[in-house]
Amino acid sequence: MKYISTRGQVAPIGFIDAILMGLADDGGLLVPEQLPQLSDDTLKQWQQLTYQELALEIFSLFVNNEIPREDLKKLVDDSYSTFRHEEVTPVHQINEGLYVLELFHGPTFAFKDVALQFLGNLYSYISRKNNSIIHILGATSGDTGASAIEGVRGKEGIRICILHPHQKVSKVQELQMTTVCDSNVLNLSVEGTFDDCQRIIKELFADVDFKHQYHLRAINSINIARILAQTVYYFYAYFQLANKGQAEKISFSVPTGNFGDIFAGYLAQKMGLPIHKLILATNENNILARFVNEGLYQPGAFRGTYSPSMDIQVASNFERYLFYLYEGDAATVTSLMSQFKAEGRIVIPEDLLKRVQADFSAYSVDNEDCLNTIQEYYEKHGYLLDPHTACGVAASDKLAADGEVTVALSTAHPAKFDESIQLRNISQTYPEQIQALFDKPQNQIVVDGTNEEIKKQLLTFF
Repeated sequence: MKYISTRGQVAPIGFIDAILMGLADDGGLLVPEQLPQLSDDTLKQWQQLTYQELALEIFSLFVNNEIPREDLKKLVDDSYSTFRHEEVTPVHQINEGLYVLELFHGPTFAFKDVALQFLGNLYSYISRKNNSIIHILGATSGDTGASAIEGVRGKEGIRICILHPHQKVSKVQELQMTTVCDSNVLNLSVEGTFDDCQRIIKELFADVDFKHQYHLRAINSINIARILAQTVYYFYAYFQLANKGQAEKISFSVPTGNFGDIFAGYLAQKMGLPIHKLILATNENNILARFVNEGLYQPGAFRGTYSPSMDIQVASNFERYLFYLYEGDAATVTSLMSQFKAEGRIVIPEDLLKRVQADFSAYSVDNEDCLNTIQEYYEKHGYLLDPHTACGVAASDKLAADGEVTVALSTAHPAKFDESIQLRNISQTYPEQIQALFDKPQNQIVVDGTNEEIKKQLLTFF
């Protein structure tokens, strides 16, 4: 198993080199040179595995024996021992046609923990094995930052700097990041939007000399390890429903802003998991829904919503999908991304739009619909959805056909977004770990959203 760039100018590299490279040195994103194809017999054998056993089997397909199996097993076991539920990502039935895949049982109550607990341990393992320095640089719309910090705080040989948009994340998200006092953690609160933070990250990583000189490593979903880790819970959820006799026409509805979570499902499907439909749910920042429905990829005006982790206009994983859509034509992908940088838009032809619409259905959920969904499901089913999960459920209600079973990905615990939930006069009790955050001092630096200012902070920190 080797990894190649979507822009074709990086020689195939191994798993560990791919993790360390993060953003490809030619500015593209790394993808597996070929995807493993899983037989029906293999899927049947995997159906009874625990989450940890399943993760080990899937990761083994991608690490190319660069990590001994026993070491890989320990990485997996250590990563998921921090989760509060024995199943790691349990499936909860809401009604006859809808299940919720609860991805919020990790240490920071968000789905990002599933990948970042593993990636944090993986970076620590690589640092020890190679006796190398690892400086992690990431941007967050709210959840990635806390999960990434939790994954590496206090670990020797690793420093982490996280950028988040100033006052554009929920209070709990902010507290989870900024109340960490470990000396290897730096939080920068950037004047601007998440897209500004993400642009700065990509441009700093694209400066290859700077990246190598300061040992910069990626924690965002530009790192292929994030995507591979997230494929596991699609398999696990599918198998849980199959074990209940629900093996026909299982779809997934995925709230997404950066295209990483649903792209993981797309890869699982391409590997052989018989997913019926992938439903892409966005909020009012709906560049991805418009692309699926119209074939136009063009940012609109930024909108602050009740689901702030999806307040994203430029999806960092979109380029990976383009690579598969154009059947591995790196030259065309490079041209399209250059066009996007120059003109701010990509338009695909009608024949390719039909292929996109065969891969995904998409629906954009407005603010009121999001809150209405939270209220409806709380009153009818006694189940409290966070605003992002509510977008996924609303999209499922709109696009799933009668007789189909849909699994909506629940990406965060509702306690992380109480400001939104209170708008419908719904009261909830914070988990003890979250309640304790409000009494802790915060550590963050508010900075201008310029590359130069971020570089200045990094040079002081690293």
